[in-house]
Amino acid sequence: MQKIRVTIWNEFRHEKKVPAVAEIYPEGLHVALGNGLAAEDLEIKYAALDDPEQGLPDDVLASTDVLLWWGHCAHGEVRDDIVAKVHKRVLEGMGLIVLHSGHMSKIFQKVTGCSGTLKWREIGERARLWNIAPTHPITQGIGEYFEIPHEEMYGEYFDIPKDGNIIFIAHFAGGNVFRSGVTFERGFGKIFYFQPGHETYPVYYQEEVLKVIGNAIRWAKPVFFRELSCPNYPAIDKVGE
Repeated sequence: MQKIRVTIWNEFRHEKKVPAVAEIYPEGLHVALGNGLAAEDLEIKYAALDDPEQGLPDDVLASTDVLLWWGHCAHGEVRDDIVAKVHKRVLEGMGLIVLHSGHMSKIFQKVTGCSGTLKWREIGERARLWNIAPTHPITQGIGEYFEIPHEEMYGEYFDIPKDGNIIFIAHFAGGNVFRSGVTFERGFGKIFYFQPGHETYPVYYQEEVLKVIGNAIRWAKPVFFRELSCPNYPAIDKVGE
C-alpha cells in the first residue's frame, strides 16, 4: 500500500503563549490533529512557522501529497517566497486543506484570489454543520449533520470564489450561517476549506471533525504531479495541403 504523505503545518504560537490553549493542546494543534488522524494509509509529519525555512523547505514540499494549514495570529510572518512555492506545488497536484482561521492566510488568498474575509464572534456557541453534499467523498460517514458544542462563530459574507463547491453549511446558536466546508480545484490540485477549529476549544478531538479531515485528505491526494507549462504544441493531424 502506498501511503499518502501528509504534512500538518501549524503556526504553533498560541500553544506557547496562551495557557488556556496549551492546556487543551499541550503538544500543539498539529500534533493533536496528527494523533487523531493516524491511520495505516497515512504517513504524517509536522511543520511549524518557527522551524527552519518556516517548516517548508523544498525537500518537505517535494515529499508532501497533502498539506494541512492552520494559522491565525502570524499570517503576515509567512514569507512570500514560501507561499509561492506552496502555490506552485498545489498547481502541480498537491492537495491543500485550509483549516479555521487559515481563511486569512496568504496561501488561501493566493489559491482563491479573494480576501477570505468574514464575520466572527467568540462566545463559545453551538455550531450545527449541515451536510448538503451527501454523495461527496468528504462527507461520507457524517450523516445529515453534526454539532460542535462550543466554537467561534464564523458568518457570512465569506469572500471566496463563486466556483467553490459547498459541502457543509453551519448554523450557529447566535443566528449566523456560514459556508463551513468548501472545495476548489486549481491546476491539478484539490483544495478544501473547513471552518471548525478555534484554538480555545477542543474541536480537534471531536470524532466527526477528524472524520471530515481524514476524508478530505484521501479526496485531495494527488492523481499525479505535473508541472504546468504553456508549450507550442504540434498538430496531431495533417492540416491543409
